[in-house]
Amino acid sequence: MPGKRTDVISWDEFFMRVAVAASLRSKDPNTQVGACIADTNHRILSVGYNGTPTGLNDDDFPWETDADPLLDKHNYVIHAEANAILNYRGSLKDLDGASVYVTLFPCHECAKTLVQAGIGEVVYLGDKYKGTMDNLISRSILDRCGIGYRQITLSD
Repeated sequence: MPGKRTDVISWDEFFMRVAVAASLRSKDPNTQVGACIADTNHRILSVGYNGTPTGLNDDDFPWETDADPLLDKHNYVIHAEANAILNYRGSLKDLDGASVYVTLFPCHECAKTLVQAGIGEVVYLGDKYKGTMDNLISRSILDRCGIGYRQITLSD
């Protein structure tokens, strides 16, 4: 009898691939972000992607960056990490110590939200805003709150 398969993907890769799949739901023409929250027992608790709030028709939505705040997408879109937390229907206690797998390093607003929700670790794929003020603030928040973060890559 042959032995079991040994070339399986890691938990990190599994959860990040779920986050990547979630990002494919984003309607944003420039940046598609997905997030997957997994507990310490390797169970998926929730998934989210960046998009408009429920009830705001994304077909009529201004998907551009604009000097006019009423027309700037950034003032309407909910980020993937926040959506994953808001989509969770269990007890928020379940998020304590959980890991969030996100396709883009969190902004400072999401970092605050993740800390407040009790997330224990941030695992991210991309960091296209590395070194920007927002990114530095986000890292400072996570560092000061003792939340670990690490970047991973996916195999082909």
